[in-house]
Amino acid sequence: MLLRNWGKPTMTIYDLKPAFQNLLRPSCRALANTGVTANQVTMLALLVSFVVGALFALNPATRWAALLIPIWLFLRMALNAIDGMLAREHNMQSALGGFLNELSDVAADAALYLPFALVAGVSPTLVIVIVILSLLAEMAGVVSVQVGASRRYDGPMGKSDRAFVFGLFGLLLGLGVDLGWWANAALLFVALLITLTIYNRVTRGLQELAGGDDTQPN
Repeated sequence: MLLRNWGKPTMTIYDLKPAFQNLLRPSCRALANTGVTANQVTMLALLVSFVVGALFALNPATRWAALLIPIWLFLRMALNAIDGMLAREHNMQSALGGFLNELSDVAADAALYLPFALVAGVSPTLVIVIVILSLLAEMAGVVSVQVGASRRYDGPMGKSDRAFVFGLFGLLLGLGVDLGWWANAALLFVALLITLTIYNRVTRGLQELAGGDDTQPN
């Protein structure tokens, strides 16, 4: 019974995406009118993520570098929504864009999250495990398409949720809060939730292939 319940769709921050897109649609339309492409936005988000991650890695004990993380994660979320809308709503979808979208997301996440392993009091092992599990979670969502189902975005710890957690950690560091045992306990919980996310994406993809309920977050 418990395993069956785990296979059910779970609420994540990703469910707020439609409302967020509505707020960004005027900006997206303006960018399209000036000739900006979806792939350009995707690459910009990736490059800035590398820069922000590098600055934090080189200055893990400084507040200003830590504050860059939540600020950029929010802006990156906006750019990710915009590149998707440019592709879908302004006829910019392409095979290259599909590759860039998936690959840049996991690369940017790694660049932004791995520097937390350098923060005093934070377990480097847990940070690395979370980055690896995050990669596997996104692979599970993409492989679902490869086997004939839809791209899975099931939670409970999807990309937006992970960004919220690390953005919160960055904010706390920027405000002068030391990350201690409680942060490692939170990271362990996040790792468990990502593991559950992988399970949900695999099982829901299989259910969809079998002709069962294919409901998932939009």
